[in-house]
Amino acid sequence: MQEATPAPRSGGGPQAPRTVSIRDVAKEAGVSHQTVSRVVNGHPKVKESTRARVLDVIAEMGYTPNRMARALAGGAVRSVTVLTSDTSLYGASATLKGIEEAARAAGFAVGISVLDAGSAQQPADVAARVSRPGEAVLVIAFDAAGVRAWQALPTGFPAAAAVERPEDGRPGDRPQLWLDDRAAAAQATRYLLGLGHETVHYLAIPSSTTRIGQRTEGWRDALRAAGKPLTEPLDAGWSPRSGYLAARSLLVDPSVTAVLCGNDDLALGVLRAAREAGRDVPGDLSVVSFDDAPHSAYAHPALTTVRLDFEGLGRGCFGLLHRLLEPDTAPALPLWAEPELIVRESSGPAPLRRDRPLDH
Repeated sequence: MQEATPAPRSGGGPQAPRTVSIRDVAKEAGVSHQTVSRVVNGHPKVKESTRARVLDVIAEMGYTPNRMARALAGGAVRSVTVLTSDTSLYGASATLKGIEEAARAAGFAVGISVLDAGSAQQPADVAARVSRPGEAVLVIAFDAAGVRAWQALPTGFPAAAAVERPEDGRPGDRPQLWLDDRAAAAQATRYLLGLGHETVHYLAIPSSTTRIGQRTEGWRDALRAAGKPLTEPLDAGWSPRSGYLAARSLLVDPSVTAVLCGNDDLALGVLRAAREAGRDVPGDLSVVSFDDAPHSAYAHPALTTVRLDFEGLGRGCFGLLHRLLEPDTAPALPLWAEPELIVRESSGPAPLRRDRPLDH
């Protein structure tokens, strides 16, 4: 096999080495440039002997595939734009991580466009956020801004979304995936009731729509099924401070012995408010939350929380989009874990009520 040499240049001075193209590799390997592209992108429909020959040529010639090279070679630039409103929140950031991992493994480049939380999100506005007309799009629609973008995305874009569980639990007419927040909230509530708490109070994160959030609905489902008192949820935000502010007035009432929080950050705020109010956790107050963010195991006390596989959901969403783009070559949709209650130190049996006689 001949060694690749720089193309000659006229004039004096040092010569820059010529960039090796996909067509150079194809010519040297005796295959088409489409076959080289399939090998680079890991497509299964390539003979193993051909794949090995192409990989040997790639290594010998020092070919590095990139988006521009693909475009110059006449192939489609394989990329996806992710629309999300807040990459700082754990659910969105972990979902984005899963998308990036799956896209990179499939040879796709990933671009991120952060949505304006207050924007009306008209179709033209959403389309303008995508780098090229008709490019593939993934939407992280866990909040109202994401939902507006998902609804406004023009039909000409191949797209999929990670969403809050639909109210009816049905997939709808657009490719979207979700974690079952409603069932997870019901499970967490039943767990607290099983510890002897008379009822469970709830600090709610904002819903992705004007409807009541699915975690709120799951909490209500469990209380109704058990015939327990149903209190009004406290609307909180996303941050530890919002959880702290919401819990200060709630914990003045000594009958409040169990609090379910819409995410781990709210629970951190509740722990702080409980300490200031002289409430022992879990001695006379149990706190349970959602997400199992990395810090939840290192709070004091460590948080009992519902583990949600956002990274797996992100990989699944990219897989859904990949199958839409390349149905003949995309792998099967990856699996992700079901929500799981992780019991740690912040939850325990209900405190003994002083008005209840002791058993002898």
